[in-house]
Amino acid sequence: MSFCRLLRRAFSTATATQPKPKSIRAISEDLYRERNLKLLVRKFKESSEIYRFRTKSSIYEETVRRLGTAKRFNAIEEMLEHQKKYPDFADEGFAVRILSLYGKAGMFDNAQKVFDEMLERNCARTVLSFNALMGACVNSKRFDMAVKIFKEVPEKLSVEPDLVSYNILIKAFCKMGSFDSAVSVLEKMEKKGVKPDVITFNTILDCLCGNQGFSDAEKIWGVMVEKDVIPDIRSYNAKLMGLALEKRSKEGAELVEELRSRGVEPDVFSFNALIKGFVGEGNLEEAKRWYGELVKSGCAPVKWTFETLVPFACEKGDVEYGFELCKDVFQRRRLASASMLQPVVDGLVKASMIEQAKELVRLGNTNSYKRFNLKLPSDE
Repeated sequence: MSFCRLLRRAFSTATATQPKPKSIRAISEDLYRERNLKLLVRKFKESSEIYRFRTKSSIYEETVRRLGTAKRFNAIEEMLEHQKKYPDFADEGFAVRILSLYGKAGMFDNAQKVFDEMLERNCARTVLSFNALMGACVNSKRFDMAVKIFKEVPEKLSVEPDLVSYNILIKAFCKMGSFDSAVSVLEKMEKKGVKPDVITFNTILDCLCGNQGFSDAEKIWGVMVEKDVIPDIRSYNAKLMGLALEKRSKEGAELVEELRSRGVEPDVFSFNALIKGFVGEGNLEEAKRWYGELVKSGCAPVKWTFETLVPFACEKGDVEYGFELCKDVFQRRRLASASMLQPVVDGLVKASMIEQAKELVRLGNTNSYKRFNLKLPSDE
């Protein structure tokens, strides 16, 4: 065999035995399964060497979310600062992603640093990065800083705030409790020729309806109609919550029926608002009815739904209904607290419903997703 043929065979064999590069999906799944957070950060940084990986914003968001939940802010900084070594950082979209992720983690100073470094890297700073910086303020609960940035930065950058900018400013004012300031932004928008959208009004409606400002919210609703902005389900949910807090849940129920007649389907937040209202008015039967409507609609009750209804059922002496709700908690694998479940066990024993109490203890202590250490009163 000739020397050239031997070389070709050797190289072809080496090529054949080289491991196939992992797909981005496989890398993502590996990161998702990784429970050691130090190892997670190391793997993330290694994967960042792959350009296609750096285009997957959802992987970045999920990893930062996990680290933030674990309060691993140093790890978030290590991971995101590592991204600045890549040429992508000179692209505004990539830099804005890093800035926004710092904001979602509540790390505003780091977000501000990214914004300042964009200039040093000759990275364009348009209204996109301006909005991201304001969003980072709100996510980091630096609401006063959002107002300051809105006043000072546009002139420095020679950018004109857009609809998103005004919506973030309104949200900042609402979070600060400055309702009048939030409403006054609508006037500024009109002067600048910026047309408000449903997000603009929903932000104000949520704020007013959730803070005993229902009469003012009704005025804002009138302005929304006047501006030809069509309400969505979130708009109606704000109204439903306002009616609940005003102890006008009957009107809320009528509103839901009206929506249904117009082909607008309520969501879980709509039903939760009604449940909250009837619980606040001490009406267990109506609260039960609307929980039934929630389930019948195909919506999934959330943790809040059970935390509101279960103690109320026990308070009203209907431990049997409380028991049925608790079984639903386990069937749907909802996270709950032992402090919500144990009183139901105690109430069942007091009502001589021993078998049901035993079943609830068994469900609480043997389910596959969370153990609650429930006890029968006689076990203590």
